[in-house]
Amino acid sequence: MKQLIQTIHINQQAYSTEQAKRKHSCTTSPLQALFTDLYGKDSFAASLADFLAEWFDEQPTLKVHTSGSTGTPKELFVEKQRMLNSARATIQFLGLKKGDTALLCMPLPYIAGKMVVVRALTAELNLQLVTPCGHPLQSITQVPDFAAMTPMQVFNSLEIAEEREKLKQIKHLIIGGGAVSPEMAAILKDFPHAVWSTYGMTETLSHIALRRLSGADASDWYTSFQNVRLSLSSDNTLIIDAPSVCPEVLHTNDIVTFNEHGQFHIIGRKDNTINTGGIKVQIEEVENALHGFLSVPYLITSAPDLKFGEHIVLLVEREKPSNEELEKAFSQLPIYWRPKEIIVTERLPQTGTGKPDRATAKRLAKKD
Repeated sequence: MKQLIQTIHINQQAYSTEQAKRKHSCTTSPLQALFTDLYGKDSFAASLADFLAEWFDEQPTLKVHTSGSTGTPKELFVEKQRMLNSARATIQFLGLKKGDTALLCMPLPYIAGKMVVVRALTAELNLQLVTPCGHPLQSITQVPDFAAMTPMQVFNSLEIAEEREKLKQIKHLIIGGGAVSPEMAAILKDFPHAVWSTYGMTETLSHIALRRLSGADASDWYTSFQNVRLSLSSDNTLIIDAPSVCPEVLHTNDIVTFNEHGQFHIIGRKDNTINTGGIKVQIEEVENALHGFLSVPYLITSAPDLKFGEHIVLLVEREKPSNEELEKAFSQLPIYWRPKEIIVTERLPQTGTGKPDRATAKRLAKKD
């Protein structure tokens, strides 16, 4: 695999790629040793040095973890060359350039964090490290040119005036790892710089399509990168053919529609469809319709039903809303979308990347 640069910039300090390499697989690299001394063995900086050592070793592949949003998390081995291809596609689409700063605030076991580093290596960006947390902009003094954040991190930043102003100053903000709510999209529409929602998965080495959230070009439709071919299955689920990043054609569980320009809109996941009395209800559509009408965090799931096969369940965090609030919220829904059961849980289930853990939510509703 051809390496593109000889220097890595981390927190405005330059390190040679030779420092990131291990002489032997059983030894540590100079950068690993340095970062362990400076920040501690279990620090985020040390984990970055570990990833760089793995990136620069002789193996053509490396290990990534899936998020487990709809099932058990698993490990995949992906090709470094294809990661480089993915990085180039994003750099070209966004117009990132040498010397731009890039915020790294995503966990490195997952593809999103790894790809921020690979983009920095490819475009010679200056990595700005913030240990993954709910408020990554809280302590930064220099606003990055480019940032990749989760919806939860963006939501938290919008809640704090100082962080919100920093968020507005980011020139290229991509949001991935979960759905962007209509309320959040409405706020981001007025941001002065480019804000994007991403579409992708571990198998596609981060995103293969972006949806503009800010400015006059804000849209509900995703635009795919060049050399990505998309089609529909007989179940109206998305099929992805992107050979530069994935060797196999991917049959997703995402139900989508296309417009005349070849852009696509996500309706929801096939495995998030509830069949209640023969009527198919999409979980994401119910959740979107309830946005702004419930004062507590919530998820929609389902439970077995002797008569209807399944019934719709509303999971709420910590306390049940008042009857008046529930009545107003449910009045926004068609009758067959309305939850038949409400379950209070101490904490809504989430994956390690902050996505709703649908499998655990369904187990909670099943009560077994």
